[in-house]
Amino acid sequence: MDTGTKRQKEKEVVGLMIRLYCKGNHHTKELCPECEELLRYADARVDHCPFMETKTFCSNCKVHCYKPQMRERIREVMRYAGPRMIFHHPVMALRHVTESRKEKKILEEQDEN
Repeated sequence: MDTGTKRQKEKEVVGLMIRLYCKGNHHTKELCPECEELLRYADARVDHCPFMETKTFCSNCKVHCYKPQMRERIREVMRYAGPRMIFHHPVMALRHVTESRKEKKILEEQDEN
């Protein structure tokens, strides 16, 4: 998969998760201003990620480029939306779990060497 496609997929997943979080916590049909800001920030981080060619997800990255406040906000979103993704976007959720586990295994093997 080329880097542009990977960036687009990551943005899509994060966007879906933020929307799911906002709908469940802020009870809105559209993103509230706070969640819209988080989505723009996350998209900008993905756009400027220098490791996109070699990584699958930010959670597996050794360099965390989110500001501490935004990192906490995205963690809150992930904690809420992650388990619910299986019901809303099952294929995407299973793909994420599978790819994430593969990458973690590869990173662990690299650390051992």
